[in-house]
Amino acid sequence: MTTVLVIAKEPVPGRVKTRLTPPFSPLQAARLAEAALADTLAAVAAVPAGRRVLVLDGSPGGWLPPGFEVVPQCAGGLDERLAAAFALCDGPALLIGMDTPQVTGELLAPALAPDAWRAHDAWFGPAADGGFWALGLADPDPALLRGVPMSVPETGAVQRGRLAEAGLRVGELPLLRDVDTADDARLVAAEAPSGRFAALHADLTGAVAL
Repeated sequence: MTTVLVIAKEPVPGRVKTRLTPPFSPLQAARLAEAALADTLAAVAAVPAGRRVLVLDGSPGGWLPPGFEVVPQCAGGLDERLAAAFALCDGPALLIGMDTPQVTGELLAPALAPDAWRAHDAWFGPAADGGFWALGLADPDPALLRGVPMSVPETGAVQRGRLAEAGLRVGELPLLRDVDTADDARLVAAEAPSGRFAALHADLTGAVAL
């Protein structure tokens, strides 16, 4: 079965979601990051997977549900850290981040179905900011990620190009919005109103001028 990797940072004030400050305080931004991570991990905990691995920068907290292996992120840029995460796997793997709390098992299902790799060698989930929120590889070759410029508008296009250059048959996952800014947070909370992220966002925005 497919390994599901979640790459994340420990939600420490001042180290996560800094673009939410202002209007949110560093503590509030960290709480939103924790809620987003908790929603993401809950979605992953509910899907069929051979392994569930949290690739973490920092230490786990009470937000971590049972059933996950926790491994530290390596040093280096994000491309190197993503590559190292895939290097942990010797079979099909699907990697997602912590910035899409609206993710559900239904959204992940195409890449985790029993026949997910029959007609596809890779799965790609584009993000609204030009990046990507999910990447699945039947053969998790770290070289497919090394050198891809991260956190720029062309990240997704370059990564998708790498997959095409390698001759991989790529399946498409839905477009999702990352939570980077206060406006992103508002839109994502509205999209997934029943999650922890949306509930906390509603509480916080009652006291924050947005």
